Amino acid sequence: MTGTGAVGSPGSLTVADVSVVVDGRTLVEGVSLTAAPGEVVGLAGPNGAGKSTLLRTVYRALRPTSGRVLLDGEDVRRMPGKRLARRLAAVLQEAPGDFELSVYDVVAMGRTPHKRAFEGDSADDRAVVMGALAELGAGGLAGAPFGRLSGGEKQRVLIARALAQRAGTMVLDEPTNHLDLRHQLDALRLVRRLGVTAVVALHDLNLAAAFCDRICVMAGGRLVALGTPREVLTPALLAEVYRVEADVAEHPRTGVPHVTLLTGSERPHGPWGSPA
Repeated sequence: MTGTGAVGSPGSLTVADVSVVVDGRTLVEGVSLTAAPGEVVGLAGPNGAGKSTLLRTVYRALRPTSGRVLLDGEDVRRMPGKRLARRLAAVLQEAPGDFELSVYDVVAMGRTPHKRAFEGDSADDRAVVMGALAELGAGGLAGAPFGRLSGGEKQRVLIARALAQRAGTMVLDEPTNHLDLRHQLDALRLVRRLGVTAVVALHDLNLAAAFCDRICVMAGGRLVALGTPREVLTPALLAEVYRVEADVAEHPRTGVPHVTLLTGSERPHGPWGSPA
C-alpha cells in the first residue's frame, strides 16, 4: 500500500450458527461460514436476504441472538473495542452525516485504534491517510468537505478510511456501490492485492465470480449455497434464488464463470422470495 506500510496479518474469520432476531423478525437464521487467512469470500443474494445484517453482526454493530463470530478463534464480542478495530475494518453502507468534516478527517478516523486518547496525528499517521487516499485515486480530495462529495467519491473515501486502519481482516458491504466501472475494478483489485481476509457483499455476480475465492449465497436470511464461483453460480440456483433465467458459461478470456441474464424471463415467486 503506497505510503501506508503493511496491513496487519490476515485473520481467520468464522461465523458459527449465527441468528439475528430484531423486533420479533428473524433477519438471519443459523448461518455458518468461514474465511481462511487471505481468502476473499463473497456474500450474494437478493435484496433483503440478510447480507448487511450478517456483516453488521460480524463487525459487532449488531448482537447475534444466537451463535458467535470468531476472529482467530476469539469471540469478537469479548474483544476490547480498540484491539478489535486494529484487526478488523469495515466498509458499511451507512456514510457519516453531511457535517463539514474534511475528507482527510474522515480517513484519519481509521487511525484512531492506533493512538492514545486525544493524541494528535503523527507524521506516520498523515502518511498513512494520504497513502490510503492515493490508493483510491482520491488524494486530491483530502481538503474537500466530505458532505459535498458525490456518492462515488464518498465511497472511495470510506474504503480509504478502512485501509488506514491497517487491519488484516475486512468486511465490506457493497463496496462498489456508486462507483463507476473503473473504480469498481480498482477497489476489488486493491482488496486482492492487500492479501487481507475479506467478506464482501456484492450484487454484481460477475464481479463476485472474478474476485472471490468462494461465494456464500443467502436468501430469506438463510445460507442456501456456499462454494467456489463455479460451484455456486448455476442457472438452477439463479432461477431458484433470484427468480431469473440466465446462462452461465466460462468467460473465454478470464476463465471464470460469467452470468448472462436472459431478459424478460422473471419467474414466479419462489420459496426464497420473501425478504429477510
